Amino acid sequence: MAISVFDLFKIGIGPSSSHTVGPMKAARIFSLKIAALSDVQRIKVDLYGSLALTGKGHGTDWAVALGLEGETPDQIDPSSVESRWEAIQEKHTLNFYGRPVLFEVIFHYDRQLPFHPNGMRFTAYGAVKECVSDVYYSVGGGFIIDHATAAQDKHLGDETHPLPYPFKTGGELLKICQAHRMTIQQVMFENEKTWRSPEEIHPFLIHIWNVMEACIERGFHQEGILPGGLNVQRRAPILYHHLTETKERHAADVMEWVSVFALAVNEENAAGGRVVTAPTNGAAGVIPAVLSYYKKFIPEASEEGIAAFLLVAGAIGILYKEGASISAAEMGCMGEVGVACSMAAAGLTAALGGTVDQIENAAEIGMEHNLGLTCDPIKGLVQIPCIERNTMGAVKAINASLLALRGDGKHRVSLDQVIATMRETGQNMKSIYKETSLGGLAVNVPEC
Repeated sequence: MAISVFDLFKIGIGPSSSHTVGPMKAARIFSLKIAALSDVQRIKVDLYGSLALTGKGHGTDWAVALGLEGETPDQIDPSSVESRWEAIQEKHTLNFYGRPVLFEVIFHYDRQLPFHPNGMRFTAYGAVKECVSDVYYSVGGGFIIDHATAAQDKHLGDETHPLPYPFKTGGELLKICQAHRMTIQQVMFENEKTWRSPEEIHPFLIHIWNVMEACIERGFHQEGILPGGLNVQRRAPILYHHLTETKERHAADVMEWVSVFALAVNEENAAGGRVVTAPTNGAAGVIPAVLSYYKKFIPEASEEGIAAFLLVAGAIGILYKEGASISAAEMGCMGEVGVACSMAAAGLTAALGGTVDQIENAAEIGMEHNLGLTCDPIKGLVQIPCIERNTMGAVKAINASLLALRGDGKHRVSLDQVIATMRETGQNMKSIYKETSLGGLAVNVPEC
């Protein structure tokens, strides 16, 4: 499939790419399909599998409602969500393209649609009968596919879009680089040129970074308790003030800075703020934290390095989309924080001038030590253990990059072997550990 780096790095809204961003996008697609039908009087949304089990904690209900009202994750005003959702709940009615339409959402906790754990059905009704019904799946990272596409065992991506340098595996990517004497970022840049002009690519990459950076800055200064009922206190402002106001310095300060960068992003995500899906919302803090480390602590840091970082991270993300999944409902958290860690490790290695082999090595290390990582959010909220897990993923990514840069690129385990192992591990993992909140910390820690 042909996937752009900007498919992996999308500007959106928290708290979840699979449970908030994807359903909102699917709802908008359905709304556009039925907008011209004047006899629509009621819309019902049925949520299945993981979307049902953790949907309320992830905001799936308000996401589909606002998507049906025409909103998109990148354009919606996060500050408007709460009041609009309250109004919809009070009257059970949507403002559907200027007219009122009845709305209901049903959580099917004990049922799952056939092709993915994140399934949803949209049904529009007239006065006496059903008008239209469509099924969509949210397959991770804000990617959605319809039922027909899922039935053909396809993932999101244009199978016919021509790329000068197509690749599906790490081995294929390495061979392209070797055969054409190109870096990974050069390969990605050439492929990106099939979607947009060369003059647009670099500024858009920097724009993505600027949105990440703005999210970190907001997170430094937003205090209080995160929504959802767990009474989780925001910690990023406290740690930020400690690091900026304390004169005494320690060797561990760098690690604390990396942690506060990640905390700031994921606390904003948990609060439903503006974030960049990277490659998911649950793991949205890893890549911005590592990029911030690069900018703050590497004297030679540059915009060219940031662009190289994102292009290479995107290439690695494509490999996971092709070879496994970035959906926690399929892979557990290794599909989110694990993938983000691997992408960040590769991106940082590229920004620091690593070779193609060193980059592949860094990506492999980043995932190898996240294999088996479960997704067990307490109360279905992207808070515990998700927020802290991003700090761990960011620190691990930097360590993976440093290990790879100190070597010559030769290593025993390939990235492709790790991705295959990840896929098999995810398939063998019990469903209670895959974003259902039916196992792990979600059942062993009291909610309040």
